[in-house]
Amino acid sequence: MTERERLRILLSNDDGIAAAGLERLERVARQISDDVWVVAPETDQSGASHSLTLSEPVRARQLSEHKFAVSGTPTDSVLMAVLELIPDKQPDLVLSGINRGSNLGEDVTYSGTVAAAMEGALLGIPSIALSQHNDRSRRTKWATAEHHAPDLVRKLVSVGWPANVLINVNFPDVVEDKVQGVAMAVQGRRKPGSTLDRRLDPRDRPYYWISSARTEEPSLAGSDLAAVHAGLIAVTPLHLDLTHHETMSRLNEALG
Repeated sequence: MTERERLRILLSNDDGIAAAGLERLERVARQISDDVWVVAPETDQSGASHSLTLSEPVRARQLSEHKFAVSGTPTDSVLMAVLELIPDKQPDLVLSGINRGSNLGEDVTYSGTVAAAMEGALLGIPSIALSQHNDRSRRTKWATAEHHAPDLVRKLVSVGWPANVLINVNFPDVVEDKVQGVAMAVQGRRKPGSTLDRRLDPRDRPYYWISSARTEEPSLAGSDLAAVHAGLIAVTPLHLDLTHHETMSRLNEALG
């Protein structure tokens, strides 16, 4: 049995089962393995973060032998895939994306793309989130992520990482032959600035669109934001343990 035949890959995302990025990711995965499964939300779940559907049933619609659409969140999709939809053995690798737009800095706390990889990690499966940074005024450069992802994923898998870590990858908004390399990067932070756009419906009742007015300027050298803006592929290991140990030690001393 070859390595291609041994590696079972699960694909998911937060942009939905019909997303262009998921189609690209499937092409990436098939360069790595012949055993590829796709289980993704039925509709766009951007911003869903690591949410579970608990107050209503979750349904799975089978589209082909190895492809399912789930009536829930990215977390629901990975959970359903591993516990119910994929027979015989669990995946060896979870790939989430390719997201339309980056997941940099504090985006990881909102991102359904990252959450799908997080759920994979919680289930003990090596997991990678992949996103293609884009300027909304221009077309998304999908070819950049599609070109560079196969080799990068192979290298990451060959090196490996701890079970309580997931890998967050962001591709820069440049054409594939202009990528400046790969950078290990810490999670950055933008300047704060979310906004509410208040509007009125035809009956003069208010409704709101939540949007971001955060600046894209990198605020930290060596961060994922800085790397992507320099034309580099940013690779950031994210730890599932959110404990801040320095503060814990200080408070332990103060509180006895």
